[in-house]
Amino acid sequence: MRSSNMSGKVYKVASVILLILLAFLFLFPLYWIITGAFKPGADIYNPKPVMFPTEWVTTNFQNLFKKRTAPLWELAIPFSQYFSKDGLPVIFSTGPVVPAAFRWLLNTVFMAVVAMILTCVTAAMAGYALAKKRFRGRAILFGLIVCAMALPKQVILIPLLREMADLRLYNTLWAVIFPTVGWPFGVFLMKQFAESIPGEILEAARVDGSSEIRTFTTIVLPIIKPGIGALAIFTFINSWNDYFMQLIMLSTNNNATISLGIATLQAETTIDTGLLMAGATLAAVPIIIVFLVFQKYFTQGITMGAVKG
Repeated sequence: MRSSNMSGKVYKVASVILLILLAFLFLFPLYWIITGAFKPGADIYNPKPVMFPTEWVTTNFQNLFKKRTAPLWELAIPFSQYFSKDGLPVIFSTGPVVPAAFRWLLNTVFMAVVAMILTCVTAAMAGYALAKKRFRGRAILFGLIVCAMALPKQVILIPLLREMADLRLYNTLWAVIFPTVGWPFGVFLMKQFAESIPGEILEAARVDGSSEIRTFTTIVLPIIKPGIGALAIFTFINSWNDYFMQLIMLSTNNNATISLGIATLQAETTIDTGLLMAGATLAAVPIIIVFLVFQKYFTQGITMGAVKG
């Protein structure tokens, strides 16, 4: 019995040490970026790594905010590009002029949040239909979705670009949002969670006269909420970090995301590592906030997925 207890304690201690080491490995790059954003140039370019700033400065953030300016927002009349003379949207409201980094950050937050909401809504409805509805071609449709998960985005890039151009959405944030909404992985994930809904509950709701919309909102959504939380994090991070799609679909300074904006600043001058770290720190804040908000659902979603196999 003693040997069993001793081996159990050794296992716990070893597990804790391993987790601490892994946490350090994952957190160290974030620590290096955040501290690097406040380091003077002498610390950043020192041949010997400076683990802690010798002097906390805000020069890097000042350089980031003073490089360019842009209106904080530009609200256009929907579909006005179809009847305007130059084919550009008609702007009816323009915000105050601010450092372009704030506009880029606002663009990125708007893009990621809207893509997250639309993806979660459409994936939840599609996953529920594929899991609990019986209709002709259901298996073929799900098979196509699974095949689409293995299809690289670069393969469909040219058709997507032409489609956005024909819809006159090119160089708008919607050109980055709409291709994300039909994310096959989201539909697949929501279908797996919807499979766990007991059919008896849905049948009882139909007998009681509940409409399809009411059944979905009051019964289905609460059950698959952990999966939606996990999908929300995945979608937000995927949209936020999709530099390739942003690079192809967006071409002007006012519509740029934070990643594109920082890249254009680097293209104008020599590589400024401090400026790069300041931009990365600014871009990391919303992702950290979203993860902390949805952390409980993310953990539940991963756990349920593991139990289901």
